[in-house]
Order: sequence, then structure tokens, then C-alpha cells
Amino acid sequence: MPGVQGGCRLSAQTILGVDTGGTFTDFVLLTTSGEAVQLRTHKVLSTPEAPEQAILQGIKDMGLAGDVAEGRLKIIHGSTVATNAALEGKGVRTAFVTNRGFRDTLTIGRQTRPSLYALETPPITPPVPADLCLEISGRLDSQGSELAPIEKQDLEALADRLDDLAPDAIALSLLFSFMNNDHERTVVNFLANHLAAKPFISCSSDVLPEYREYERGIATWLNSTLGPLVREYLLRLKKGTTPSPLSVMQSSGGTIDADLAANMAVNLLLSGPAGGLAAASYLADLTGQQKLMTFDMGGTSTDVALLNHGFGLTSEGRIGDYPVAVPMVDMHTIGAGGGSIASVDAGGLLQVGPQSAGAMPGPACYGRGGKNPTVTDANLVLGRLQSGAFLGGAMTLDENAAYQAVSGIADSLNTTVEEAALGIVQVANEHMARALRVISVARGHDPAGFRLCCFGGAGGLHICALAEAMGMHEAMVPVHAGVLSAMGMFLAPVERQLSRTHQCLVGDISEQTLEDLFVQLADEGTAQLAAEGIDDIQTTRQFSVDLRYQGQSSSINIPWQGLQETTIAFHAAHKKRYGHRLTAAVELVNVRARIAEDREFTSLEKRSPTGINVQEVIEKQLYGIASPVPLVKREDLVPERLLSGPALVIDVNATTWLAPGWQAHCDDYGNLLLEHCR
Repeated sequence: MPGVQGGCRLSAQTILGVDTGGTFTDFVLLTTSGEAVQLRTHKVLSTPEAPEQAILQGIKDMGLAGDVAEGRLKIIHGSTVATNAALEGKGVRTAFVTNRGFRDTLTIGRQTRPSLYALETPPITPPVPADLCLEISGRLDSQGSELAPIEKQDLEALADRLDDLAPDAIALSLLFSFMNNDHERTVVNFLANHLAAKPFISCSSDVLPEYREYERGIATWLNSTLGPLVREYLLRLKKGTTPSPLSVMQSSGGTIDADLAANMAVNLLLSGPAGGLAAASYLADLTGQQKLMTFDMGGTSTDVALLNHGFGLTSEGRIGDYPVAVPMVDMHTIGAGGGSIASVDAGGLLQVGPQSAGAMPGPACYGRGGKNPTVTDANLVLGRLQSGAFLGGAMTLDENAAYQAVSGIADSLNTTVEEAALGIVQVANEHMARALRVISVARGHDPAGFRLCCFGGAGGLHICALAEAMGMHEAMVPVHAGVLSAMGMFLAPVERQLSRTHQCLVGDISEQTLEDLFVQLADEGTAQLAAEGIDDIQTTRQFSVDLRYQGQSSSINIPWQGLQETTIAFHAAHKKRYGHRLTAAVELVNVRARIAEDREFTSLEKRSPTGINVQEVIEKQLYGIASPVPLVKREDLVPERLLSGPALVIDVNATTWLAPGWQAHCDDYGNLLLEHCR
């Protein structure tokens, strides 16, 4: 059977990881030489209308413009361009082309609905208007054999219609193209040679060669409607970073060269959050904390995930109202971040989010014209954020503006400003706890068996409260937690995730046939990596299959370990997930391959802190705490020396609120390990 190949160590180099968030753009600069590792971090306010401006500004601030101009800096970027465009419905005008009789595929969708018992479900705007849904002749059967050819006059008529409509992009999704893509290639080649304009074109056999025409069609449409936006953005960014190489993080947790990323825009929808999980997975290996529940709380949203000896991937993700069947990190996202706006509804109840103040104007305390109260303002009012210590003192927060913003909530609730601020924080905590339950309790995992791990600029302020809400007794605030997603950019390998539907009963296929399918996928992925300068001997190949019992519609992904062993593993996985196993025949649905650069990251340097000088620790009076609370610089914490809460641990990029009843110490790498005193 196909095996695992390769292995190499990072050579001396300089890499800049960049994560563009809704409020801040984060930077982590890695410099390696042999075993020596140096990290530098930086943050700038994001520029949502032109994200590349914040990136170029950060490069200038860090004194790296010369390195970029001389091609000495490798940049790996987590982009939100595709995500934001998809959520806001701002993709380009796209035509959808499919077989005759199936033009309404994307409009009909699936019969599943968000409210099962709602008698009047509001209509959903079709992703593609009816006048842009076009049809073509030709038909393949379920085995990929041709039933009817594509007529030349139909191709000519399609080209004429597309010339009249002049779409910016075209999504081509023909029936059973995952079995045989000849018809799609025929249409694409004809349109490329006969259309007056040159629109962006995506083929379903390239984007998602799997069965289920609706999901495949949606993925292809997303790729087309987002592709030109991603391409234009990357061209603007490359203009400012050339000749230095530029790569982009994919939703699956691996990177891809920027020149290729525009053709795979649908694979970038979780680009930024995937970087955070890549870093968290690395730290889990480094520290031996293999069972983590993570929450990434930034300025606009919070992403939660579960790591059990690595992070999981799913092909059942969603973006807005649409399914995204391409591989992506398995996480759950809610609109709760430091910039989430608090309000009181008509019934007198306190609400937090999902609306966000974003980067402009941002929370009121940023002093950029914001008037709405946010979670960040509430934390500042409570004293858990220190105005002069924000971003290491590079940005001073306006306490009076925060107080005035939260006072409006206090007046509506007829309470004090401090009590209103505490209420805002508690409501935000409950939103995040609910999200954590979705990825743990709702899936049969006991949170008490995991350590809660936070990152993002606001995560450390809420970690103790969330751990207590989940019944968890251990937590971790990683080193560089405020910019961890940017750090994950250079920890992730260059990779490709490939899949193909091959539907049959397990008993009707030989092990050799499956191994041949794996080799085909692996060769395709290896060729793609070779285009980025990665030799075959530098790659690792991992294979898996989607299995289900005959008659089921949902499948379970199982790592490939031989036909018999994989089938046994499926029975066990089904029983663990659903509580039972069946006697029905097992059916193969999809085969999958992950082809990744095999690289070993030199370990982070161990810390040599100076230790806490108790006499020099500053103390502050915080709301709700009887005695003054010490403010401790994180770099002053000695490994294995306990710090008991309440206390504030201040870092350049984030602050950790160590609540009463908790104690913490730093490990050798600077990760802050928290324990609840039971």
C-alpha cells in the first residue's frame, strides 16, 4: 500500500506570519538559524476596505520593508477577503451552467430547514438569479459513461448567451463530472476560445469531485463568485511584497502559494482561524497537552474547536446559509468578540453582539469616534484591562469614553456602570460557553477531560469564567496568545487535500483497487506541490475513506489502515458516535488523500525569566474584589512558581484575568498553565 515519505528540517530563514482580523491585523516574525529561534510580534488596526494596507503598514512598522524589497522575507497570510465577501453577499456576478433540466439545483437546495416545525419559513434569496442559471446538452450516467454528447450548436448558443449576460465569473457543474470530467473540459475549452470577455471559470470536477450535486454546485459557485475578489486582493498585496514569496493559509490548516490561491478561493473561507488551530496543535505536541478545547476570541468573533491529538477536519461546514463541502477545520463560530456591541432590547434584556464595532470606529475606548458600548469597554470599566498597558503601551485606552458608553446600558437597566459592565461580560461569557458546548457536550465529549486553551487578543480576560461554566479545572493561555493565529501561519505545512467519490459496498472492492485510487490522488497532489518547489521526497501522504452503513446518508471519515482494519475501525467509530452499530453492509463513499510538506519545526526557545520581585509588583483596586490586585508582567513569571488569583497577568499582546480561586504558573516555553483550586 502507499506509504509515508520524506522528512526535512527548516533551514535558516525569515518568515512573517500575518493574520487579518476584523479589528486587528497580527504579525509574528520567525527567524531561524540552526537550532536558534527568535520571534517578534506586532499588531496594527485592520483596514477592512483594503486589508493589504494594514499588512504593508505592519511590515513598515517592523522595519522589514528592505527585506521584502530584496526578497529575503517569506510571507504567509491568513486572509478574510473570501470569508467577508461570502458572509456579506458581495461576490461578483456569476453565471451557473449545468445540464438541461437542472438549472434550479442551487435554488431548490435541500429539504432541511433551520426551524423544523416552523409553518411559514421565510424564503431564501437564491444564490444565483434565474436569468444567470443556464443549461447545456449532454449527459453522463452514474458510472461516468456518456449517454448523450454535447452538441456543438448548444455550445455556440451558450457562448452567445454568456456574451449577452457578460458575467464576471462562471460556475460549471455537470452531473457525474466527478466520475468523468470530459464534458466539463469540453465546455470550458470552448468558452475559453469563444467568449468575447474572459470571465473567471470554475469546474466542479476541479473544485469538489464528489457526489451530491447541490453541495458540489454551491462549492463551485462560491469558488467562482469569490475568485476574482481574492485574485484582485492578492495582486494588490503582491504588488507591495514582490519579490518576496507570498503564501496563503487554507481552511484545512495548510498553506498554498498566492498565485494558486485565487483558483481555490472556496478553500480560503476559514483561512485565519485555521492558523490558530495549527499553532494550538503544535503547542499541544510541544507541551504534551493533547486534549484541548480552544476558543479564539478576537475583536469581532469567537471561534471554538476541540483538539483530541490534533484538530479535526470536516466536509460539512457552512458559511452563512450555504454548505461548504471542501475540507476545513472543524470549528464553530459566533459573533462574540471584544468589539461586540451591548444593547438593551425592547423587553429590557441585556444583549451582546453579534454586531461589532470592528476596527473603525472600534470600541469607544479606542478613541476613534465609537460611541457604542462593547465587551472591551466593559472590561476596561471593571479594571481588567489597563489603559496604559494595552498593546504594551503602544495604544492608550480612553477610560472616560468607555465609562460614558457603558453608562447608557446602566441607565437602561437602572444599575451602576460597574454592574452593567459586569453584566456585559457575563452575557458574552454565556454566548461563548454555549458555543463550547456545541463542540463538546453536544458531540458526546466531557469537557472535564480537556484543558481549555484560549487565544486571540481578548481570550485571556474570559478564560477562567468559561472554564468554570464548562466544569473544567485546567486551562492554558499560550505564549504569544494574542497573535497565535499569525504564529500558526508558519507552523502549517504546504499541503493539498484531495478527494474523489467512489461509491460501492466495501465487500465489492479489492484492497488493490483502493490503493490504486490513493496513488492517483497522491500523484495529483504531489504534482501540485512540485509546482511550489517541493520535491516528492519532502512530502507526507495520508489516506482516509468515508464509510457508512448501506442506506445511511451520513458518513464517517476513517484513516486508511487496510480494508479489514478500516472496516473494523468504522464499526467502532459508529458505536462511539451514535451508541450502536448495525449489521448492515458497509458502503464506501469517498476516498481522500492529504499530501503535505514534511517539515520539522525547530522547537521554541525555553524562557529564562528573571522571577517575580514581590516588592515591585504594582497593585490596583478592581471592581468586586476586596483587596488590591497585583499586576504581573508575564515575562517575570518563573516556571513552576505559583501565582494565585485574583491577579492580572499583562503581556504585550493580551491580558489574562486570573480570577479568584485560580492559580497559575508558566512552563518552560512561557505558556501560562491555570488550575482551579478545588
